[in-house]
Amino acid sequence: MAGKLLIIGFGPGSYEHITKRAREAIQESEVIIGYNTYVDLIAGLLSDQQIVRTGMTEEVSRAQEAVRQAKLGKKVAVISSGDAGVYGMAGLVYEVLMEQGWKREGGVEVEVVPGISSVHSTGSLLGAPIMHDSCTISLSDHLTPWELIAKRVEAAGMADFVIALYNPRSGRRTRQIVETQKILLKYRSPLTPVGIVKSAYRDRQHIVVTTLEDMLNHDIGMLTTIIIGNSATKLYEGLMITPRGYQRKYTLGAETQPLKPHQRLKSEAEPWALEQLEEEQFTESFEVYDEEDEFGFIEEDEEDTGIEEPILLKSSSSPSMRNSLELAMEALQLVSQGTGSNIAEEFNNHLTATQSIFEFAVSPGIANKKLSAVQLIAIGEIVGERGDIEYSPHHQLIVRVQTDNPQRITTELSALGLLLSPIGDVAQIKACDFCNLEKGDSIPYAEAIHNRIGHLEVPKELKIGFNGCGMACYGAVQQDIGIVYRKEKFDLFLGGKTVGRNAHAAQPVAEGIDPEELVELVTRIVERYQKEGHPNERFHKFFKRVKEIEGYRHQEAVGFVIENALCGD
Repeated sequence: MAGKLLIIGFGPGSYEHITKRAREAIQESEVIIGYNTYVDLIAGLLSDQQIVRTGMTEEVSRAQEAVRQAKLGKKVAVISSGDAGVYGMAGLVYEVLMEQGWKREGGVEVEVVPGISSVHSTGSLLGAPIMHDSCTISLSDHLTPWELIAKRVEAAGMADFVIALYNPRSGRRTRQIVETQKILLKYRSPLTPVGIVKSAYRDRQHIVVTTLEDMLNHDIGMLTTIIIGNSATKLYEGLMITPRGYQRKYTLGAETQPLKPHQRLKSEAEPWALEQLEEEQFTESFEVYDEEDEFGFIEEDEEDTGIEEPILLKSSSSPSMRNSLELAMEALQLVSQGTGSNIAEEFNNHLTATQSIFEFAVSPGIANKKLSAVQLIAIGEIVGERGDIEYSPHHQLIVRVQTDNPQRITTELSALGLLLSPIGDVAQIKACDFCNLEKGDSIPYAEAIHNRIGHLEVPKELKIGFNGCGMACYGAVQQDIGIVYRKEKFDLFLGGKTVGRNAHAAQPVAEGIDPEELVELVTRIVERYQKEGHPNERFHKFFKRVKEIEGYRHQEAVGFVIENALCGD
């Protein structure tokens, strides 16, 4: 007998915002499948169901397991926060079903249970920012190429949409939100209202209302949803309000409206509507109107109906092809005619002079851990007031600075003996200080590995821990690949996981490797991971999937089970 798949959106996470149907669906299911954090959020609704938990980036395995269990005749709940159909699990479960040839008639039954999406829970906390046309854009480029995301941001900015940004920044993805701001500033005022909400309706809820110009000065992470207003969005009493356009037909402060209900849909009450514009646009542009003043504004001698007529600028091209930036530039040009200066040209120069963010890691070297005053001063002068420096857990300074000449920066810092490294999905050596360089016999091998594969692009950030003695005090055995120098030879560890509830040390795979063999051996391991690893697949998962690397077989790490407890226990 075929089972049933319940794909459930449980809203922002607070119990009062979980729908009645979502509660029922969770409680009637035999199996609950979800991301660890999501399972914890609904723990109070669970009883004796079978729980299948997975970590982040394990969405495909969750969907596959849900389909498998449903085909066994079970009623299976796949849970998502927010709405399951908005960056949730609904689409992926259907994709897995499609791959397996699922048919609605005779196949497992599927029910999608809607929930309150993040854009709506965030919007409710900010006031009424999405009262008009809006769009949602995820800035995560793990599954979507950045070039496509940037085009969507560009289009939304040009079309004056209210924009909700999902997944705006993570620990490693930091440039996407910077580039998004830069794109939108081409079309929107720096003072455009922006709402930043972290953990909406959860215990750590945090709300900030700021501007497009200032938004990057606030905390933004993976639990954050950002809403960027359109050209009409206003700030009032700390809230974002986006007018729908009622002020065009109604006098909002009057008890008696100038237009009666039967008049409000007449053509003359909607001069901006398509039917009216079509006749105007296919003539000889705006010159068909009555007299214009010297600035191109239209003056009409008509009876005052209480309707605020739109102000249109003279144009020799189709108005439908013009965006808000072009109109603003024309207005600036008109204003500057009597000032003796070209404001429009100056504004345009300002736009074209926008600089990119250069992001990189800097450290004293592979083994050296001491920065000199001269080096610190040089870094500080380069960063200046507009850049920033972040100290990372990997004993590096992460530098972000606006510049149009990154080559000058790298040349200057490298000349001072500093080691510069790229940020992102690259291989990096994370070496100890070799007891202040006193135990330096193995340093040449660490440097040789860095020279061979350091900064090599890999499917996911790869750390190669290197310790100069058996104490391994810098935690080499916890990294993706661990190398420990002991008794003039090397021990090798593979597949460590440094974070998460199932964090574990790397598996010891070899002892007593001859120094002459080490560099080539590690190079082969990393190059195989580079070629065969799936996008965003961490090394420990790759090792588990392929089961064997260079003759070293994967062994399952001994884990532990945490029993579910009711909230408060």
